[in-house]
Amino acid sequence: MTETSGRRRFAEAARDERPDLALLCLLIAAEADPGLGERELDAAQMELDRLAGMLPALGRHAEPERWAAALAELLGERCGFHGTPADYRRLESSLLTSVLERRRGLPILLSVVWLEVARRAGAPVYGVALPGHFVVGFGTPEGRHVLADPFEGGRTLSEEEAGLLVAGATGTPVPPAAFSPAEPLEIVLRVLNNIRAWAAARPERGGVRLWAVELSLLLPSHPARLRHEHAELLVERGEFARGARELEEYAEVIAPVEPETAEAVRRQALAARALLN
Repeated sequence: MTETSGRRRFAEAARDERPDLALLCLLIAAEADPGLGERELDAAQMELDRLAGMLPALGRHAEPERWAAALAELLGERCGFHGTPADYRRLESSLLTSVLERRRGLPILLSVVWLEVARRAGAPVYGVALPGHFVVGFGTPEGRHVLADPFEGGRTLSEEEAGLLVAGATGTPVPPAAFSPAEPLEIVLRVLNNIRAWAAARPERGGVRLWAVELSLLLPSHPARLRHEHAELLVERGEFARGARELEEYAEVIAPVEPETAEAVRRQALAARALLN
């Protein structure tokens, strides 16, 4: 898959009325590994279908606890999907194709596997984007439900237990809104944010950070600051004219609400243009 065709497809998929979470995550993997083609992406979708077919036919009205137990038994115990601290140091832990192959990954990618397998099997399932961690909910968010932690093989949690887990790691309490269902594009942006953070800690992987930002900018909704980050990355990589132009455009956008910041960005643009001489 070429870079242009992959990004065009990503942008189109992100603007679907019902975005396909698995497809978008697979297209992120294809951006990381241009050697992945349609055959590999189709194989990953078929693997999710195969796993869903191994679940018992419980029906949407089965108790949330039964669905959580069925997914934990299949994916966590029989298939061995889980995570370890070492997985945070690997780019592959953020790529769905690799997670399906290795059965290891970050909490959010393991949750994508849980979500897609459960959804295909007819389970009432949703993602929960807690601060610093990602889990899966079964049931109805405003009614009876149970949370499962795919990083721990599907261990079930109450909201209270999940809140304590996150508070212990972050030092801050979890707001009730954090337990609301995460939309597919929110999940995709968070996956890309993880990749950006991974690459930012490794200056030699600036190319990875650049494409993660560029995919984020293709989403219908994204933080405006990503435009600034993109411009700075272009300058760092020697694309001075293009980077300066994007800095100037970003300054115009924020000038009405942040005039001092806009002026500082304009100075960045001037400095980038000076490097052309």
